[in-house]
Amino acid sequence: MNLSNLVRQHWAALRALLALTAILGIAYPVFIWLVAQLPGLNDKANGSLVEVDGKLLGSSLIGQSFTDADGTALPQYFQSRASAAGDGYDPMATSASNLGPESIVDTPVGGADNPTEAKPSLLTLVCERSATVGKTEGVDGTRPFCTGGGAGAVLSVIGPRDAQGNVVKPTRVVSVNEPCATTQTPFLDTYEGVRVECATDEDYSIGQLVPIRGRAPADPVVPADAVTASGSGLDPHISIPYADLQVSRVATARGVSPEQVREVLAAHTDGRFLGFVGEPTVNVLQLNLDLDQKYPAKS
Repeated sequence: MNLSNLVRQHWAALRALLALTAILGIAYPVFIWLVAQLPGLNDKANGSLVEVDGKLLGSSLIGQSFTDADGTALPQYFQSRASAAGDGYDPMATSASNLGPESIVDTPVGGADNPTEAKPSLLTLVCERSATVGKTEGVDGTRPFCTGGGAGAVLSVIGPRDAQGNVVKPTRVVSVNEPCATTQTPFLDTYEGVRVECATDEDYSIGQLVPIRGRAPADPVVPADAVTASGSGLDPHISIPYADLQVSRVATARGVSPEQVREVLAAHTDGRFLGFVGEPTVNVLQLNLDLDQKYPAKS
């Protein structure tokens, strides 16, 4: 290939690069941005931002917490779902806990996965949240497989095993999620005739893990979305059952009737997607802002 052909090919490639850059890198993005600014589209394109009296208060697409500095629920506000995104609802750290159904044993301080800080299992997180919501809303916060103190009700049963790996004669039983530093009386006194111990810093992985269902109702009062975080950690919605659970508390804090709060709640309830996909939900930020406008909290 001679020099002139090489120059022609490179010049053609450069012209194609410049043309495609102008069309796809500049003109097309500008066109899409202009379309997105049309009335009816600009709100969503700009992040569905929520402003009151010119003050930016958040986005209807991103959840936020309504708690005090200690993390305690503010009684005049509906509470959002839990969040595992950074310190909570952080768009720059959107994530889930990555804990699954098999996460039932807490990792204690000094554990291999977390040598400096205790790490609760998914089961204990659910139990803790359920107990907290129950106390906040004045309802029964008990759940199956949870202790009364809000920990996962899981035993490590130690003893000889059969061919299937099941312990046939327990010699020692430990409540693995109840450390002796916090309790001296585990949730269960005995298991198959053996006294149940609280957990120390020993390794109980030699035992067979046995979750204990307990006497909690099969259908807990506290709904699932009140005790679990969303996959993104940014979910701005809660379920209707969770919202209903909070009506009495919010009404009392604002000095109005539950019926008045329910009217505002109904106005901020989104139906099923396409009329049949999913369940109705409530946008917590928009609901709380509307309540602040109509029924300010009592001082």
